[in-house]
Amino acid sequence: MKTIVVCDALHPVALELLNKEEDIKVIDAINTPKDELLDVLKDADVAITRSSTDVDEKFLNASKRLKAVVRAGVGVDNVDIDGCSRRGIIVMNVPTANTIAAVELTMAHMLAAARSLPYAHNDLKVDRIWKREKWYGVELFNKTLGVIGFGNIGSRVAVRAKAFGMNIIAYDPYIDPSKVIDMGGTYTTNFDDILKCDFITIHTPKTRETTDMIGEAEISKMKDGVRLINCARGGLYNEEALYNGLKSGKIAFAGIDVFSKEPATNHPLLDLSNVSVTPHLGANTLESQQNIAVQAVEGAISAARGISYPNALNLPIKAEDLPPFVEPYVELISKMAFLAAQINKKAIRAIHVEAEGQIGEYVNSMLTFAIVGALKENFGEKINYVNAKFLCDERGILNDAVIAPESGYKNKISVKITTESDTTTISGTVFDDKEQRIVGINGFKTDFKPKGKMIIFKNNDVPGVIAEISAILADERINIADFRLGRDEHGKALAVILVDEKISKETLAKLDALQTCIWVAYAVI
Repeated sequence: MKTIVVCDALHPVALELLNKEEDIKVIDAINTPKDELLDVLKDADVAITRSSTDVDEKFLNASKRLKAVVRAGVGVDNVDIDGCSRRGIIVMNVPTANTIAAVELTMAHMLAAARSLPYAHNDLKVDRIWKREKWYGVELFNKTLGVIGFGNIGSRVAVRAKAFGMNIIAYDPYIDPSKVIDMGGTYTTNFDDILKCDFITIHTPKTRETTDMIGEAEISKMKDGVRLINCARGGLYNEEALYNGLKSGKIAFAGIDVFSKEPATNHPLLDLSNVSVTPHLGANTLESQQNIAVQAVEGAISAARGISYPNALNLPIKAEDLPPFVEPYVELISKMAFLAAQINKKAIRAIHVEAEGQIGEYVNSMLTFAIVGALKENFGEKINYVNAKFLCDERGILNDAVIAPESGYKNKISVKITTESDTTTISGTVFDDKEQRIVGINGFKTDFKPKGKMIIFKNNDVPGVIAEISAILADERINIADFRLGRDEHGKALAVILVDEKISKETLAKLDALQTCIWVAYAVI
């Protein structure tokens, strides 16, 4: 008999379904204090959690028999996926159960933004003031809606907005444009087209690339009186910039369901009179809560029986199942692909992996980890080790792995990312069984640990470049932790500069403006 522990509150149907299974022992720990929960977990084969329980080191250390964790919802910010992977624990989520709820909440905020409904309501209901002339709004009809992210939720929002008579412009570099065109919308690859819209709604995963996707610079390009909606993830709009735009009137109204830090009971946005706010209600409908519970339970039962792992976000990586020398290469290839995707930010068309030496025997396994590393910057939680190749096939991304001739290294791996306009190749090796090093970028020799914040700067190889870079960083009070320089035979050089502080768009623009600069990128591993 397998044991499933329910750690957080779910719709009542969850326990009803679990208790019907004769081969499943159910432990209801919904009301168990978190410190006592650790003792309960020692017998768990599968745990079902929500956002109230952190699947962290304490949780995992207490879970001696755990085979799978089911996060009943979309977000897995509270789950240590890497820690689970190292222990061979599969992490699953429920990504589509709340789709309609999130879509309809977005439309509710859009209507509130158009007509200032919360404040008109308060005037009459709370203050008993009847002033119709105070509440002139705008119509959705014939307005242009910019949709950032055209996946399950964004595309459905567009369909509903279209029914209101809105014009649709969608920005999503990772979809087939026909998905937008076929429903009567306009597809764009120019983000400025979105900034010209009357309404803007965002529906992307939260990644390093999408965090603060809308900031001061983007808001300055928007129409006066624009209306913004965010029912996706907190921090996709820079909240300080959003506040300033609302306070100045540049942004007429905003509808916000999510915040960077929650609960957000003292957030400055709450002080403004042109914002509608809700406490992260995206999934809070009776129907979606029931769907989440049913899908989470079905996944947990299937995992407990070892039948399948629906919506798995990882694969179990057990050190004892691999030769000891392989494990650091698995991690390294993922990091290198992730770095390559940050250097070459266009839509990926192909992913190619090479391995030389004994590690070549595992090159096909390396490909899966390279795909996940390359695509996670854009797909966030949607990409995992189970669906990696499927997503590549679905989007026409070529992928292959080959054994390469030896070049003097005992073991060496390389990943090449090809986009619509360029290629980026990164090579690496492991010294002393565990010391990961990147030893080549686009043919330039280098040697640095794949960890931390870094600037990659390609330039014409002339005197004074290092001084110019250092001067800009010094002016911005950015400390240089390491500076690695490689040169080629064609008068070019490539520097990898490890820094202690985050690099802003403005600092990157100053580096890019240097006369000797060919291109510059900022990456974080």
